[in-house]
Amino acid sequence: MQVDKSEILRYLGYRTQTPDEVVEQKIDECIHTLEQQTEPKSIYRAFDLECLEPDKLWIADASIDSRDLSKNLIGCEKVYLMAATLGLGVDRLIARASAVRISDAVIYQAAAAAMIEAYCNEVNEAVRKEAELLGLYCRPRFSPGYGDFSIMHQRDFSRLLDTPRKIGLTVTESMLLVPIKSVTAVIGLSQKLTHCQQKDCEACGKMDCIYRR
Repeated sequence: MQVDKSEILRYLGYRTQTPDEVVEQKIDECIHTLEQQTEPKSIYRAFDLECLEPDKLWIADASIDSRDLSKNLIGCEKVYLMAATLGLGVDRLIARASAVRISDAVIYQAAAAAMIEAYCNEVNEAVRKEAELLGLYCRPRFSPGYGDFSIMHQRDFSRLLDTPRKIGLTVTESMLLVPIKSVTAVIGLSQKLTHCQQKDCEACGKMDCIYRR
């Protein structure tokens, strides 16, 4: 996958600054090591969408109360659910580094965050091409945790996509995804082309996030 190094630097907190040569070399070394440990896997599938009342949705048999997701899916009758992960090797690498050299662990965390986002963009593009063949257009992907879209729905997505069996992705009691560098999302499908290109940070209502662009 193609990863924008500037995104890794952003996750590391370099906004207007540039890392020195030593730090730059260490980042490159960590990226190389991380790439050797990634095993990207994904799954996506189309489901019917019902909007029975304002701010309340049904995706398959999952009931969702979310004003923000409802707004994102206005005019849609179907959605894709998707899940993507970098695999357990990344978790193990970060855990080992956390016990030995925390500075490396911080870089691994940032690089893995940029990698899973880049991988999700690749999966999103495959979804877009498949939808296009059906004469449908995709809305920006929207993940549990964006705005008022509860992370409790991680479990619904995992169940509907059968992620434990298909890609080895599970959900903990506290609704965290395992492997940790994983993402679930919903992508609306509409017969009408809209020019909403809102994605990632722009689609999230969490204005105080330190990683916001």
